[in-house]
Amino acid sequence: MSTSTDPLHTEAPPTPRLSCRQAGSPEALREHRAIRHQVFVLEQGIFAGSDEDERDRDGSAICLVGYYEGTAAGCVRLYELDRRAGLWQGDRLAVLPRFRISGIGAPLVRCAAATAGALGGREMLAHIQLPNVRFFSRLGWSLDGEAETYAGLPHQQMRISLPDPVRGTALADALARGTDLT
Repeated sequence: MSTSTDPLHTEAPPTPRLSCRQAGSPEALREHRAIRHQVFVLEQGIFAGSDEDERDRDGSAICLVGYYEGTAAGCVRLYELDRRAGLWQGDRLAVLPRFRISGIGAPLVRCAAATAGALGGREMLAHIQLPNVRFFSRLGWSLDGEAETYAGLPHQQMRISLPDPVRGTALADALARGTDLT
């Protein structure tokens, strides 16, 4: 702590422990893609070579990065499925192994829902790997139908109602600052 009485002396604010925000720079987008590659291609072997698809190539996906003490630790992407219905899809949630006990997963999921809500979405769907269903349930997600095969593995479709645009914007902004308002 500074004891300076110089009014022009300011200390940098501390780095928030957990924060989530849109990959708004080429570096952040590289971090997002590197995390997905590490988890879905190298670790889980779900995809061969790359997990990137048309949503990545056409730019329709919004990519979010979760940071633990300033280090990129996880990611998720989201995209609109049906504008008239206000329906969004969340997918490619990934957390690097060394950060899985950091608590970054919940802020990432909340940030995806808040971002979609801020953009006028009313509901979000996601295909959840079966071991993660309980985690999503604790975050307010509901089962939607029976388990099914998605990307070659058993998944459970789940859904959640999204916050209104004002609340979604406030939540997404708070999560970017490292404050979780939920």
